[in-house]
Amino acid sequence: MSVQNVYIVGGKGCGNYGGYETFLDKLTEYHQNNSGIKYHIAWKGKEPKEFDYHNAHSFQIRVPDIGPAQAIYYDVAALNYCVKHIKTNHIENPIIYILACRIGPFAAHFQKVIHKLGGRLYVNPDGHEWLRAKWPLPVRKYWKFSERLMVKHADLLICDSKNIESYIHTAHKRYNPKTTYIAYGADLTPSTLADDDQKLTDWYAEKGLKKNGYYLAVGRFVPENSFETMIREFMASDS
Repeated sequence: MSVQNVYIVGGKGCGNYGGYETFLDKLTEYHQNNSGIKYHIAWKGKEPKEFDYHNAHSFQIRVPDIGPAQAIYYDVAALNYCVKHIKTNHIENPIIYILACRIGPFAAHFQKVIHKLGGRLYVNPDGHEWLRAKWPLPVRKYWKFSERLMVKHADLLICDSKNIESYIHTAHKRYNPKTTYIAYGADLTPSTLADDDQKLTDWYAEKGLKKNGYYLAVGRFVPENSFETMIREFMASDS
């Protein structure tokens, strides 16, 4: 049986907490005994090295401290590594999957190189990075420009939200983008912790809480996650 080699670029350090990092962790964990797929995962790191992680070939890309440009440097360096690895090991029909739309100005070049190697270029367009308030205006303009070029030169866009998929077709219809939708996932396995488990009751006591007597919101403190709105509306409520 032939093996499908899949190269994935865009995750931060192995073991870091984040959406893409959790995706890569679970993808390789659940597929580690799948003999039909071989994953090659690029990670950011302080030193270049190669290692196995959940039976996936993992490699760290050393990224210099160059401010906001680090993400772009990392993607380009990781893709160059992937191309070299494909050539050296004579990999047939590889898939290169880029997480997020950071390197639009380089997308045409890499698509051409990957096609010459008989491969395909897939992209996860993430969300509306160019709308995020944490970025200054020039950076937001770059993200939007970069997104357009990534969409234009991707062989397939894998959207983890139906709204993002709809947006891609509406905003970039001139390119007639090919997309597919794979839902943003979560582990739905119920907790085995009982309601009266001492570990849980001690936590309630420590926090001054009781069962069903609190609200929990989890996320990063960035404007787009609307924590200020949640807190203000909670304060204005009778809850």
